[in-house]
Amino acid sequence: MTPFIRELPIRDPLEAFSALEHLPYSLLFDSADLSHPNARYSFIVSHPIETLEYKNGVMQITNWEEQLKIEGEPFKIIKDCMKKWVPQSEPVRGLPPFQGGLAGYFGYDLGRTLEKLPEDATDNPDMPDLALGIYDQVLAFDHQKDQAWIITHAPSYHEARRKQDYVLGLIKHPTLHAPYQSTHLEWESNFDACSYMDMVDKVIEYIKAGDIFQANVSQRFDSALPAGFSPFAHYRHLREVNAAPFACYMNCGDIRISSASPERFLTVKDTRVETRPIKGTRPHIANTALDQKYREELETSEKDRAENTMIVDLLRNDLSKVCKVKSIEVSELCKLETFANVHHLVSTVRGQLKSGKTPLDLMQACFPGGSITGAPKIRAMEIIEELEPSRRGPYCGAMGYVGFDGTMDSNILIRTLVYEGTGARQHVSFQVGGGVTADSQPEDEYQETFHKAEGLFRSFETDHHEIEEEILLAG
Repeated sequence: MTPFIRELPIRDPLEAFSALEHLPYSLLFDSADLSHPNARYSFIVSHPIETLEYKNGVMQITNWEEQLKIEGEPFKIIKDCMKKWVPQSEPVRGLPPFQGGLAGYFGYDLGRTLEKLPEDATDNPDMPDLALGIYDQVLAFDHQKDQAWIITHAPSYHEARRKQDYVLGLIKHPTLHAPYQSTHLEWESNFDACSYMDMVDKVIEYIKAGDIFQANVSQRFDSALPAGFSPFAHYRHLREVNAAPFACYMNCGDIRISSASPERFLTVKDTRVETRPIKGTRPHIANTALDQKYREELETSEKDRAENTMIVDLLRNDLSKVCKVKSIEVSELCKLETFANVHHLVSTVRGQLKSGKTPLDLMQACFPGGSITGAPKIRAMEIIEELEPSRRGPYCGAMGYVGFDGTMDSNILIRTLVYEGTGARQHVSFQVGGGVTADSQPEDEYQETFHKAEGLFRSFETDHHEIEEEILLAG
């Protein structure tokens, strides 16, 4: 395969994706918060040459010629699939980093294939533990340069031109989407206030007993959707009210994932690795004086800094499995960053891959991310399985790409809506949680979940406080 490049007439990835979003396995990596320093590029892929879905120990691989079901370890199967697709030349310099390769989501429960965990929580049999496509064509946007390209890997110029003309024909006449209409949803949580605080108390008991230092636990909100509801129309609205640097939207057919994630998980460029865990949250509000109080409170919080530092240590340990030990460094520790609706403490850990190690080896070594499990990771995951009533699915997994050339970028799937069903039988869910330590106050932890849910609640045009009151009454 050789890369063939044409410049795109469209500079707005959202406009281009609106013509493709209805296609199964279409995917938008969307740097929606352009004020963020890591929000330079956006990417669109569609029409994969192969898809991979994993569930209950079986990988289903679908391409133009056949559909296979293979039992085995998922990361090994993914690596074997990627070996079949090798470009004949180096990536084109001066263009955005993703120029073709693997893209999609790795669900949190994929961690069950890496570690032996109990089976207490209820599983969703229709939710794949991963859904990935291998793409030979990418629409790449450089927001800093205000340029965009279509990059196509093909055996010949004529084949590349045919593929490009087809997609360019679609985006030349994007679908006219009606503006998102305000929708009142009847949200239900899988916890009431008392049961959530009881869960936090149980985590604190495990900490005092010496089992763990912390665990990240969550509550889930579910709602039925009215007939004709458009998840993508809502996504367009979501990115306006809750812009995020690592946002994404993926159409998996009966499952669609819409994410306003602020957190980078793992990135690889020329064997250099970076991860940016988030721990510590306060509301970001319009009242300047109170907002400044929240900022100062977060920056001086011993509890939040301790929690962040523990996760940094966990990630340093995970990176050491595949990175040169002396290359691992913490370049930023507990730096305050402001997003659309919250302030966070963010750290940056860097390293360099060992010779012979790949981005998929890195993903396997670090999955799931320590910032959304706890420390020590395996014991924290066991406690999560015990205390949360439902498996997490995509939530707290990762969405990202792994290029043919070994370039990788991925987020942590938080602030993420998961849509299931079609037509008149659609529903939506999302989860929010927080890290519990020995110093945690159960009521504060419960309220923190609502601070994190604020942007998603508000995106449906329903007052957050009204929703919280309804949930408390229902509990």
